[in-house]
Amino acid sequence: MEVTCLLLLALIPIHCRGQGVYAPAQAQIVHAGQACVVKEDNISERVYTIREGDTLVLQCLVTGHPRPQVRWTKTAGSASDKFQETSVFNETLRIERIARTQGGRYYCKAENGVGVPAIKSIRVDVQYLDEPVLTVHQTVSDVRGNFYQEKTVFLRCTVNSNPPARFIWKRGSDTLSHSQDNGVDIYEPLYTQGETKVLKLKNLRPQDYASYTCQVSVRNVCGIPDKAITFRLTNTTAPPALKLSVNETLVVNPGENVTVQCLLTGGDPLPQLQWSHGPGPLPLGAQAPGGTLSIPSVHARDSGYYNCTATNNVGNPAKKTVNLLVRSMKNATFQITPDVIKESENIQLGQDLKLSCHVDAVPQEKVTYQWFKNGKPARMSKRLLVTRNDPELPAVTSSLELIDLHFSDYGTYLCVASFPGAPVPDLSVEVNISSETVPPTISVPKGRTMVTVREGSPAELQCEVRGKPRPPVLWSRVDKEAALLPSGLPTEETPDGKLRLERVSRDMSGTYRCQTARYNGFNVRPREAQVQLNVQFPPEVEPSSQDVRQALGRPVLLRCSLLRGSPQRIASAVWRFKGQLLSPPPVVPAAAEAPDHAELRLEAVTRDSSGSYECSISNDVGSASCLFQVSAKAYSPEFYFDTPNPTRSHKLSKNYSYVLQWTQREPDAVDPLLNYRLSIRQLNQHNAMVKAIPVRRVEKGQLLEYILTDLRVPHSYEVRLTPYTTFGAGDMASRIIHYTEPINSPNLSDDTCHFEDEKICGYTQDLTDNFDWTRQNALTQNPKRSPNTGPPTDISGTPEGYYMFIETSRPRELGDRARLVSPLYNASAKFYCVSFFYHMYGKHIGSLNLLVRSRNKGALDTHAWSLSGNKGNVWQQAHVPINPSGPFQIIFEGVRGSGYLGDIAIDDVTVKKGECPRKQMDPNKVVVMPGSGASCQLSPQLWGPTAIFLLALQR
Repeated sequence: MEVTCLLLLALIPIHCRGQGVYAPAQAQIVHAGQACVVKEDNISERVYTIREGDTLVLQCLVTGHPRPQVRWTKTAGSASDKFQETSVFNETLRIERIARTQGGRYYCKAENGVGVPAIKSIRVDVQYLDEPVLTVHQTVSDVRGNFYQEKTVFLRCTVNSNPPARFIWKRGSDTLSHSQDNGVDIYEPLYTQGETKVLKLKNLRPQDYASYTCQVSVRNVCGIPDKAITFRLTNTTAPPALKLSVNETLVVNPGENVTVQCLLTGGDPLPQLQWSHGPGPLPLGAQAPGGTLSIPSVHARDSGYYNCTATNNVGNPAKKTVNLLVRSMKNATFQITPDVIKESENIQLGQDLKLSCHVDAVPQEKVTYQWFKNGKPARMSKRLLVTRNDPELPAVTSSLELIDLHFSDYGTYLCVASFPGAPVPDLSVEVNISSETVPPTISVPKGRTMVTVREGSPAELQCEVRGKPRPPVLWSRVDKEAALLPSGLPTEETPDGKLRLERVSRDMSGTYRCQTARYNGFNVRPREAQVQLNVQFPPEVEPSSQDVRQALGRPVLLRCSLLRGSPQRIASAVWRFKGQLLSPPPVVPAAAEAPDHAELRLEAVTRDSSGSYECSISNDVGSASCLFQVSAKAYSPEFYFDTPNPTRSHKLSKNYSYVLQWTQREPDAVDPLLNYRLSIRQLNQHNAMVKAIPVRRVEKGQLLEYILTDLRVPHSYEVRLTPYTTFGAGDMASRIIHYTEPINSPNLSDDTCHFEDEKICGYTQDLTDNFDWTRQNALTQNPKRSPNTGPPTDISGTPEGYYMFIETSRPRELGDRARLVSPLYNASAKFYCVSFFYHMYGKHIGSLNLLVRSRNKGALDTHAWSLSGNKGNVWQQAHVPINPSGPFQIIFEGVRGSGYLGDIAIDDVTVKKGECPRKQMDPNKVVVMPGSGASCQLSPQLWGPTAIFLLALQR
């Protein structure tokens, strides 16, 4: 195994980079892969276009210190099946096989606790093209003046697509248009769903009987191919027609086998038949082959409407419906209604009395009722009337009315409901009328008005009903509007007046109402009472866990607060240190209200008093704990991830160095830092090199730096950094550093960059712009690219020659910028000349800017050259003088104009020492080659002091 102890840490003094490197989060959204290009003008927002079924990859590039946390959210749809319920916490959002419903606006939110969060968004436009649907409709009008009929046929083609589809109608292989054939008309109807085009065949002619094809296209956007559907129109083409083998209403007995035939009586092409059931699917075991519906051994639950539908895309679908009724009866109930006219609620001799009987039946109107008194059929008389369909009662209810009640009318009345001649059992209900028949009363048993139980236990709420007969009790909630019972229903019936709840929860606490039902008893005003349910649950406390840091010798106050609980009081509070019980803290004199927290004060933090403290709060139902970790340990360092080009390689060896930077989190919270312990280990190796780095006073926001040297190319390393104070070791932070090929001060005498290699001479895409430059030649150009913009070839005129250009079509918008950044150059001369060829052709050309990025202190970009507008379909050359005072980079910035005809290209870039090849040239001006007729003013150069360490740009 290779030993890594040769990794040496250069004894370079640690650097403190001023104050306040803490910076709020900044974010930029980029996507992986090439977005689908759509040539469209007037784009008003940034859009990422992707084909349905492809993989969406969005990356949120962030800067800021401390390192921001990234969260993805979305509106207008769902990013995945669970995306509406949770956010995605990751810098990269990946959605496999994206669906059209997952299009919408995606938001990247980056926050690090400094300033306001950074929020960026991008709209994802999912492209798709469904199979088209072609339907045929016809009209026949009688033109009486000439005594003939005119037949007009409409072929309607509909498709769902994004972007909107283009339609092409063909007869056979010939494309149709109303300008070439007066017998056809093509138009788009109003108020239609999806994309629709209609082909109208006016006054049908013999040649109109042919095959018609509707071809739909989204112009190969995202590589989506065209789709088509064909229909053959003949003189026999007709819409479907059908009939059923049974009547529209079919009444059967339970247990019978049901067969319904759906018969076609017309239609060309041959229609397709399909059975459906509403609501819900066909019954289990039902079959519908060839249009014949068979349901074996039907049950009452199989009742409903069954639909047979015939379709052949000609005219409207034909539909027939049969209402299947399976005879059944259930829920026999009765009502006793005292004299309504005298507003009585009791049975009294000399007053009228009505007995009512009802069952729920299918079919309801076929039910018959029969009344018996004391076992004998009740006989109609002037004082005894039997009525049906009382408007004050449910439909098909039978009522027996006793006029001027006599003592002889007392007795037992029986109501029998039946289906004559059907094998359905009769249902009956019995009512006893006597002097003891009295309306109900309801009350709560003594001691049961308030029911207190613990969460998770069963509970029983009880109301007692007295009276003869005793009706059922209906339960509902009182204190919560539209609240449901635990069963999920607004009301619940209990025959014994007891509402039983299993495993109650705290949200079940509240007031419950019990009231008498108006059936199976007196039909009078309901009697009601109320029961209070109190669900007790253990306390909830805060903080559940807290890290407490303090310098040695300083006091600390620990507080554990009661948030909620039932009962809402602290019965006891117990403190423990490292699991050992502590003596109770001094008792505070009783206040007007019970305390809602417990406190423990440590007079001084020491090594012995550092550790884990637990406060356990109880409310006699349960307990909850606050955990405190008290120490004088230093917080962890915060690695700085925005170091510009931290990697630097060494030409004479296979080693590289890395600039490691960090800040210290809350350095004033504990004792002053003495040093850091730095441990570095090559990945996949066990040996590590350890080094102590002494420091002086460290302030919050101070950027610390150490240069790691003699790291071996191309290996990656794990770095661990631990702060030390007089207390000892603090919290450790770790990160992985990776080797990336740097570009160290390219030789300015190198040849001109022709962009012929994929590495494009070390130029890189700026990650903070809106889109990227593209490398291409005449052979790799999109054959469907927009005409009248962009160069046909590179400056050499050969189809194989490459150049860099910006594509300004959709989803680009006005003002979008693309930046191409050069390698880092070491300044060894006072003047430099940047020479390059540019091509700016198109009526929507924006601007091409040349900027110089100073690397003295931070990154300062200044404008050196700018040109705007259409300059013709020709390559032209520019020479730009610059005078950097330190390491620098040049940036080509393309700015999108007002439309898609604005492609800008560059080629053959050279950076050389010395002045540009112009006699007596003003250092602040540059003139392009003859032919362009333009000159541009340079912006002043603003350079800061030389940086104290060298930055390297990643390749």
